[in-house]
Amino acid sequence: MKIAIAQLNYHIGDFEGNLQKMLEATQMAKDTAADIVVFGELAVTGYPPRDFLEFDDFIEKSLEVVARLAKAAIDIAIVVGAPSRNPVVEGKDLFNSAYFLADGTIQQVEHKALLPTYDIFDEYRYFEPASSFEVVHYKGKKIALTVCEDIWNVGNENPLYTICPLDELKEQDPDFILNLSASPFNFNHANNRIHVLKANVELYGKPMFYVNHVGAQTEIIFDGGSIVMSPDGMVHDELPYFEACIRTYELSNVLNGGIHQEQKKDKMDLIHDALITGIKDYFGKLGLKKAILGLSGGIDSAVVAVLAQRALGAENVRVLLMPSQFSSDHSVNDARQLAKNLNIQYDIIHIQEAYTAYENMLKPHFTATKFDVTEENIQARIRGMLLMSMSNKFGNIVLNTSNKSEAAVGYGTLYGDMAGGLSVIADVYKTEVFALARFMNKDAEVIPMNTITKPPSAELRPDQIDADSLPDYEILDAILYQYIEKRQGPKELIAQGFDKKLVARVLKMVNRNEFKRAQVAPVLRVSSKAFGMGRRIPIVGKYLN
Repeated sequence: MKIAIAQLNYHIGDFEGNLQKMLEATQMAKDTAADIVVFGELAVTGYPPRDFLEFDDFIEKSLEVVARLAKAAIDIAIVVGAPSRNPVVEGKDLFNSAYFLADGTIQQVEHKALLPTYDIFDEYRYFEPASSFEVVHYKGKKIALTVCEDIWNVGNENPLYTICPLDELKEQDPDFILNLSASPFNFNHANNRIHVLKANVELYGKPMFYVNHVGAQTEIIFDGGSIVMSPDGMVHDELPYFEACIRTYELSNVLNGGIHQEQKKDKMDLIHDALITGIKDYFGKLGLKKAILGLSGGIDSAVVAVLAQRALGAENVRVLLMPSQFSSDHSVNDARQLAKNLNIQYDIIHIQEAYTAYENMLKPHFTATKFDVTEENIQARIRGMLLMSMSNKFGNIVLNTSNKSEAAVGYGTLYGDMAGGLSVIADVYKTEVFALARFMNKDAEVIPMNTITKPPSAELRPDQIDADSLPDYEILDAILYQYIEKRQGPKELIAQGFDKKLVARVLKMVNRNEFKRAQVAPVLRVSSKAFGMGRRIPIVGKYLN
């Protein structure tokens, strides 16, 4: 028996587009004499469809696509993820299902049992979990159909769940396991994924074919990396990251095992490609083309500019250099050199005249006050207004260049440097931004070295550097990581050796700036806990404030 894995980039709600991709993949699988072609979880609708699932018309369109796919299942079986209706009155109206299509009809439908409701996932909001489990019989083989999370409770050891679908299915002695996934990227997930698949095949002694999505849906990015795992616990093959791909496997070869075709998993390589995928699909799926950002000569805007140019092409990226009286010559020169290195359009707009105009307008009202963060924010907001004006006039979407460290502690200006249609690196800590910049320069100097080596500064007042307002980034990022990703509170952080006063200061800054993060553009998710839909913190909460 030959099994084809179709790792594709779907578009939420684009039923016709998703169908055509699957029909083309089905034909390609037929051309390799495949007996079965497997698509991902909720491939018909795209993942995650969220509250679109509450529209009857949306479900009807999805069912129509399944019916059309079934008609194409001639001389090949098609396995595809889509919602199905719950025929009983009790429970949710829908199941998250895997359809087995063959001989022109729907042969069998199996439902997802384990519905994740944590971080970015909220599946129990929409779906009823499966309560029964049946293998699929096809061409003399018994197939265990599972959907994504169903394999993440190996041996029923995950405390989130009380049932293990494969424990139920093993009594029927399946020949192999198919897993239809939509498993979002984070830079640790590829290793975790292989660990979980390995644990499954070693426990059950069955080969597994795991198919994942590729591409991005707003802030959620899918890396692909679909896997064929032999029953000996070896990776038979791992499909490319961030690329659509179709491959066919002879089951007998997979059963023999021992090939171990794994991809390299360098952190910066993965983050780099994930962010490019996120930008490319955000623009492409929204029908957008051109981007604009403020290029300051600093590390953050430099990294975002490189990512944008690599995602969209040099002809579709424009940058504004907006120096003030506080901007250093080397920052302007670094920004200009980067724009030339990237071959992107740049314009210089000096903001001192606009700043002076604001200063004169406010002078009668600011009598007897000193220069402070107010005047700094005026400069940032002038720059934000200039970028938005260019966006309105020419249709270039503004990219936000705030990093995760700044976003965490509120080191940014609402309606100024925090403006934009997409937050590109707001899930990348400052120390990681430096590492990413060095990675970008691995083959040639793209980002000027002075941008990487000089002390970070917002340049909003004379001789300003970030260290005037923030702890050293190595220490700050370590605290932020433990608090945000690891959910470690003040007692745990102090026990790890962090200074008590510094912990209190940092955590207070994080919590009191939740209102800012609630107003920024979607954040491309590359970590296990990004700001946005996966981290739900009350704005008016008093904890640690």
